[in-house]
Amino acid sequence: QVQLVESGGGLVQAGGSLRLSCAASGRTITNYRMGWFRQAPGKEREFVAEITWSGTTTRIADSVKGRFSVSKVNAENTMYLQMNSLKAEDTAVYYCAARYYTSQKYNIWGQGTQVTVSS
Repeated sequence: QVQLVESGGGLVQAGGSLRLSCAASGRTITNYRMGWFRQAPGKEREFVAEITWSGTTTRIADSVKGRFSVSKVNAENTMYLQMNSLKAEDTAVYYCAARYYTSQKYNIWGQGTQVTVSS
């Protein structure tokens, strides 16, 4: 089973950048589709980005398109979320998630990392 640990969150001013990391252990992530989700206070968890097991295809939510990018380094067993031009509305707990490439839903979750953007 894969275990996921996020890092890289923190406090940043609007317009700044952060890079989140999601380190996987227990198994190689080579055959896993991986994604980022976020949950702001009082709101439901929402999809942010995902990347296929091969790393060749990504999908980005419209709300962050052009500002966020996702990447994956299988050799490091790590996925990244580069966040640029951050806005106050990006403030949330960010979670990484994984699912085996044949699975239909994400079923492995990290504990989350807080991102706070001050305006």
